Amino acid sequence: MSTIPPCPQCSLENTYADGALFVCPDCGHEWAAGDVAEATVVVRDCNGNVLAAGDTVTVIKDLKVKGASIPLKQGTVIRNIRLIEDDAEHIEGHSDKIKDLVLKTIYLRKA
Repeated sequence: MSTIPPCPQCSLENTYADGALFVCPDCGHEWAAGDVAEATVVVRDCNGNVLAAGDTVTVIKDLKVKGASIPLKQGTVIRNIRLIEDDAEHIEGHSDKIKDLVLKTIYLRKA
């Protein structure tokens, strides 16, 4: 019985084999068996917890948001985050009041 590796892009384990390729249905990433050895970017929150696509995070400090008239308050929940490819310091997401945010991971805590 062969083990199917987790997705190298989003680190989720919901992957399957499709012929000679592995496929991640969560992020849509496809890779060959030999491509797993390449380096992947690990995104961590302010406490060092590993973040994956689809996680929920909480803002730990009031932040001014460019282009918005209201700040992002401490304790605001950001659901269903997206990781930025090749960037371990930023994530994408949206809050209830402000859409399309790009946030630094040093101001986020995994919920």
